[in-house]
Amino acid sequence: MLFPPTSVWAEYARSPERQLRKSAAALLPESHIGERFDAIATGTSDKGTWVRLIEPPVEGKLTLGTNGLDVGDSVTVELVSTNVERGYIDFSRISP
Repeated sequence: MLFPPTSVWAEYARSPERQLRKSAAALLPESHIGERFDAIATGTSDKGTWVRLIEPPVEGKLTLGTNGLDVGDSVTVELVSTNVERGYIDFSRISP
């Protein structure tokens, strides 16, 4: 078996450990709101599009400018907001 059963993933998604990791990740860029970064699109779904910064290696949701973006595309983003309590990091697309 390559991957654990779906129920294992669902349990991890609700775990305190995952929430702690998300909150810690949101704390790192908190002082950089308004700054621009190079990023790569890492995922798309009905819930949104996600990007990972090249440096620092942080992942968050792209809230503006998702049209025409595919997984693997390079993009410049601006850090719009963070929510440490919820572990959210939001970006908007600057180019291309």
